[in-house]
Amino acid sequence: MFQNFERAEAGADRSGRLAALRAHLAAAEVTGFLIPRADAHQGEYVAPRDERLSWLTGFTGSAGIAIVLAERAGVIVDGRYTLQAAQQVDTEAYEIVPSHETPAAEWLASVVGDGDVIGYDPWLHGKAEIDRVRAAVEEKGARLQSLSENPVDAIWEDQPPPPAGAARVHGVDLAGEESADKRARLGKTVAQAGATAAVLTLPDSLSWLLNIRGSDIVRTPIVQGFGILHGDGRCDLFVDPDKIDGEVAAHLGNQVTVHAGEALAEQIAMLDGPVLLDKTSCPLWFVEQFETSETDVVWGRDPCVAAKAPKNAAELAGTRAAHLRDGAAMIRFLHWFDTAMAAGETLTEIDVASRLEAFRAEDPTLQDISFDTIAGSGPNGAIVHYRVNRETNRTLVPGDLMLVDSGAQYPDGTTDITRTLATGPVTAEQRRHFTLVLKGMIAISVTRWPAGLRGRDLDALARSALWRAGLDYDHGTGHGVGVFLGVHEGPQNLSRRGEAVLEPGMILSNEPGYYVVGAYGIRIENLLIVTEPSVPEGGVRPMLGFETLTWCPIDRRLIDATLLTPDERAWMDAYHAEVLARLGGAVEDETRAWLQAACAAL
Repeated sequence: MFQNFERAEAGADRSGRLAALRAHLAAAEVTGFLIPRADAHQGEYVAPRDERLSWLTGFTGSAGIAIVLAERAGVIVDGRYTLQAAQQVDTEAYEIVPSHETPAAEWLASVVGDGDVIGYDPWLHGKAEIDRVRAAVEEKGARLQSLSENPVDAIWEDQPPPPAGAARVHGVDLAGEESADKRARLGKTVAQAGATAAVLTLPDSLSWLLNIRGSDIVRTPIVQGFGILHGDGRCDLFVDPDKIDGEVAAHLGNQVTVHAGEALAEQIAMLDGPVLLDKTSCPLWFVEQFETSETDVVWGRDPCVAAKAPKNAAELAGTRAAHLRDGAAMIRFLHWFDTAMAAGETLTEIDVASRLEAFRAEDPTLQDISFDTIAGSGPNGAIVHYRVNRETNRTLVPGDLMLVDSGAQYPDGTTDITRTLATGPVTAEQRRHFTLVLKGMIAISVTRWPAGLRGRDLDALARSALWRAGLDYDHGTGHGVGVFLGVHEGPQNLSRRGEAVLEPGMILSNEPGYYVVGAYGIRIENLLIVTEPSVPEGGVRPMLGFETLTWCPIDRRLIDATLLTPDERAWMDAYHAEVLARLGGAVEDETRAWLQAACAAL
């Protein structure tokens, strides 16, 4: 089993931890401290050693920040996590602050006063973030102070050790391009930016650039480390040398020099500059080092971020194949689920998540799940990033909606799929809400747009039907997805904040939703590839569009076909016909019979 359903540190004395932190801050003559859900690599998923926010507050979401002062403390989270944070965090000790209403810098500015000193760990924040916070607090007469020691680490007596997973080669048959060619190409990009070298701090960038994968972080096959990419294509890699065996060393070649992490400060002090840094992800520690050495800095984007976003032919072929295998596992799971519910079996959320994992594990190529499965029944489905544990585990009740959001990591692709399932009788309201969400998902699937548009330009298409009904959801419509890398990958996304231009080869999720607090949640998700469809007759401008990657039935029992337009019904029937055609031969006879019924025309 990949997933652990035990609640992290159930019964931990977090009030004692908060008191200990405040005492430590007072002794250091610091008024407050910032505790982000981040590590030195600014990744979404962090090692147990870096789970400072969860250890201190109990909040286990993948994004957020706590701010602790002598008399007040807040946990600031986005719209995905407001319900979850309120359930996990002691609301007598911490205020729960929705970041889409009050950003962290704004909340902090509202509670600091003249002379306050707010500390931060320069390894855990980027320059852009700290610049925003600094500007906000200085208006109130307070100031920020970089700390050489993290106060949470100082009081965390049993803090886990750093991760030490072994690296492995990601073959060119899967990567589609030799690492040396990537490095030479991106080295030119660094030089064109006016820099002699670029500091790489994102592990997915390093793993992609060097065609390696690792196991430092569960669910995401990255190698944690830092890199310096030189303009001539050479690369310095800073990792625990024990992660690099002979095969990986031979693969890296003599143009990649492996250093122990302890050598990082010495090596960057030797750079002549200018050095390219990414203001959005590079820890502020690097900025401080270059200021000390008086090395010129060029601000720009990590060159790997834009380069790895459009997938090449080999990566797209692999991810298509992975999605077919994953689709077969999903179909077996859905058949099992419907059969069990129809037979009146007693199922819990953990049963659902465990059985889905077991179906995926029948594929010998499975490496891991791509995130902890979200299996939320009834009111738990309204918690957008709900993670079931043995304390929250609900028994399914006929009439509940069951929201299952899951994914897997295969060597040739990363999957992410959400289906909302009927467990028994369906109300007219549930069917209406589901169909409004479906209309948004279809709208994204079929849209075409002129080149140059961004994710923000498409986001409203997914919400239009909900908006007309006076409804909405508080998360983005879609995120980028890697290939045997992060299930959440930038820069591309579909959201109101989606600034990246959409390009052919990018992979995105398409997952509108609707949530009724205390009752149920609805979300439908497929993955898509940005493509260049043929220009229709009479068209004069080239367009971009989407190719569907995910093939799995959508629960017809939840669809009110009277709310669909003829074109939407045609899309739905064509999608189901394609699911049957692609995967009917990949499943057993009994499952195939179920699939034929599940894919029948509306």
